[in-house]
Amino acid sequence: MIICTKNMDYRLASQCQFVKTQVMVNCEKERASVLCMKALANRGRLDTVSQQMASHPQYLESFLRTQHYILYMDGPLPLPYRHYIAVMAAARHHCRYLVSLHSAQFLRVGGDPLWLQGLEAAPPRLQHLDHINQVLAHQPWLTARSHIQALLKTGEQCWSLAELVQAVVLLAHVHSLCSFVFGSDSDCTPSPRVHHGTPPGYCLCDAANGNTALSHHPAGSVEKGPRRRSLDSSSDVACLREQIPKSQEEMKEREEEEAELSADPSRFVTDPEFGYQEFARREEDHFQVFRLQDYSWEDHGFSLVNRLYSDIGHLLDERFRNVASLPSPHSPDIKRAIWNYIHCFYGIRYDDYDYGEVNRLLERGLKLYIKAVACYPDSSKTPLCPLSWVPINGSEKVHVNLLVMEARLQAELLYALRAITQYMIA
Repeated sequence: MIICTKNMDYRLASQCQFVKTQVMVNCEKERASVLCMKALANRGRLDTVSQQMASHPQYLESFLRTQHYILYMDGPLPLPYRHYIAVMAAARHHCRYLVSLHSAQFLRVGGDPLWLQGLEAAPPRLQHLDHINQVLAHQPWLTARSHIQALLKTGEQCWSLAELVQAVVLLAHVHSLCSFVFGSDSDCTPSPRVHHGTPPGYCLCDAANGNTALSHHPAGSVEKGPRRRSLDSSSDVACLREQIPKSQEEMKEREEEEAELSADPSRFVTDPEFGYQEFARREEDHFQVFRLQDYSWEDHGFSLVNRLYSDIGHLLDERFRNVASLPSPHSPDIKRAIWNYIHCFYGIRYDDYDYGEVNRLLERGLKLYIKAVACYPDSSKTPLCPLSWVPINGSEKVHVNLLVMEARLQAELLYALRAITQYMIA
């Protein structure tokens, strides 16, 4: 009998590749499941925004690690300040979901309830952040050295450089998250019950199908650096399963508390008419295009922010790298076109990129959607196109929304960090 070893080798290689693929898929599902259970144990609820992020567990892990570090780990700003700044940032885009969420967290970490009456009730130091908040949110190219100087040299109410850097990172983080909330169509109603309630019929076994969910606020669930403990063991999973029912018992009480804190975002907004304007169509000539060869994240922003706010540069860089490497039906050329197109809205240009690729690779409907999510994440305004009409399927939409969020975050950081650099060398 003649045996064709070539065919056998081919079949064996195919089987090995299939097994390897299945192992990788199962690992990702288990990872998402563990993250899901951990969030349930710590907070007892799920939200629709994180459900969508959880379709990319590796990205979600880096997102939660960064958010937890900014809001709860070591840093110059006290915890109530951090959540109040998050409220201010979310209010610029009238994002009731995030305003309500951080208002509740503000009280839980000991914040003064009187501050939630409106921006004028907050300490002058926080009020002084209002201008840079609105500029970064809507027209970041206006961010200048003078803004930094005014905050660092305002008498008894001045900010330290380390405090300001953390505040700027937090503002940019929440502004960009508003875009994801808007793109996910998760801010349609002011009721926190809609946003935070567990979806009907949801159970942990849904994680096996990729329908995992996580809370925006990990509440101590993620630690930084090497101290972050792995949760891959069966004992960890069993422990978390035991904690979940106890946490869920508190869900109703917490939801009622947060429902009372659905603060009107307008309380925290001054100059509500200030918003995004077309950078390419502005009449002023004194705002030059931001060229990446002169100031980039890799060569300038990363090292500066990491030096002034320890470790945050590594965490942010991990997010940027993760979103760039997400599995997607889009080709690398399309992903790059989306990223560069978003940066164009904010006057950021790459000299080595042919911008004709944007029109060749991105359909008009997709471009309208991207611009609406990136530039107009405001539930009080009509977007450029209806979010219910999106020329992409659900998983692709999540991927596009993540690209929008991260590209916008990097754009705001580049302008803010460049202004800080100009202040330091002046």
